[in-house]
Amino acid sequence: MDVFKNKKMMVIFSWAMVVFWMLFIFALSAQPATESGNLSKRVTEVIIKAVGRLVSLDIETDNTKDVVSKFDHIVRKCAHGAVYFILGILTMNAFITTGVKGYRAFVFSFLFCVIYAISDEIHQLFVPGRGAQAVDVLIDSIGAFVGIGLYSLLMR
Repeated sequence: MDVFKNKKMMVIFSWAMVVFWMLFIFALSAQPATESGNLSKRVTEVIIKAVGRLVSLDIETDNTKDVVSKFDHIVRKCAHGAVYFILGILTMNAFITTGVKGYRAFVFSFLFCVIYAISDEIHQLFVPGRGAQAVDVLIDSIGAFVGIGLYSLLMR
């Protein structure tokens, strides 16, 4: 009886993590454009300063804003891929824990993530200053695919 109870708890926990991560993505997408842009710029600035400590970038303090504006778009797109990379891993784990195995788990996980990415872009149509971009769905899907693939490889 304990084995079934533990299995049930693992299934609930796995799907709870998926829902938690989806809510996190939803919260990021719900930020108005100015708020989202400011967060992105702060993250980009932290990354540039951290890289600058490791590698001599020879950036003057006045030029930091220029460098941030050049790399901000790249950081934003990488963030899209990264959050869906994690969603892919969590979703694949949830399907496997539920008992869906192999190719079916991979396909279901990928479709789940792609559908959520599409719904996330539609959601952004209703957020001030934001819009839907097909390229973001593509980036999100690639991130999810890589996460699901990595999970699959590591579990073999």
